[in-house]
Amino acid sequence: MKARLKTVAGIVLTALMLFPVYWMVNVSFTKDTDMRHDPPYLFPVHGTLEGYRAVLDQQLPYLGTSLLIGLGTVLLTVALSAPAGYSLAKLRPRGGGVLSFVLLMAQMIPGIIMAMGFYAIYLKLGVLNSAPGLVLADSTIAVPFGVLIFTAFMSGLPAELINAARIDGAGTFRTFWSVVLPVSRNAIVTVSLFAFLWAWSDFVFASTLDGGGPRQPITLGIYHYIGNNNQQWNAIMATAVIASIPATLLLILAQRYVAAGVTAGAVKD
Repeated sequence: MKARLKTVAGIVLTALMLFPVYWMVNVSFTKDTDMRHDPPYLFPVHGTLEGYRAVLDQQLPYLGTSLLIGLGTVLLTVALSAPAGYSLAKLRPRGGGVLSFVLLMAQMIPGIIMAMGFYAIYLKLGVLNSAPGLVLADSTIAVPFGVLIFTAFMSGLPAELINAARIDGAGTFRTFWSVVLPVSRNAIVTVSLFAFLWAWSDFVFASTLDGGGPRQPITLGIYHYIGNNNQQWNAIMATAVIASIPATLLLILAQRYVAAGVTAGAVKD
């Protein structure tokens, strides 16, 4: 009996948490005239694809920019955090403990404060309203997290693996590149996923550093779309649905690797 009650409670709570997602999809297929119906329709009785047509006509450049920024953030994050994590986990540099503490503190800094600092720097360098500027800014959020994940994962690698590579004549870089990275797949996928999701969903950096640029991410596309079409809720929700698809697919495909990477498991065959 208790197990059934727990199951029912779990289903109810899950339904409550997913209801906003369902309502977003429902409204994206609902005609504007039907939205004024009282009570509102729980299903798109007179379904329409007008919202999705409007999105495909107007929002594709924003989606392309977000994809570019997300992939750039992933590459930069992994390129910086993987060697740093290996150094902290296996090379034990002097001051490594202090650096780990600093990385933890860096994650506690509010994004708006970092955005204002970047704005002042970018203004002097002339890189405001640019995709590379957003890649660099988003990476500052992802790199500390990435270093901590790589450090935790690589600390669990057996010392015999590293020693065997050194006995065979591999140097520090060769050991890292040819031995450590291949067995760190779970950590790489985890860091890459979170870096992409942070860049994809970023609004604070985008609105501060790229508010008037020709290439803006989808978060700004949705923001401008709401401001310009505040009566076309089906188009607004259709934009949100399409923007959610890449992140949803990535989470589904990478779920197995993320679970292993976050828990910093042992070496996988």
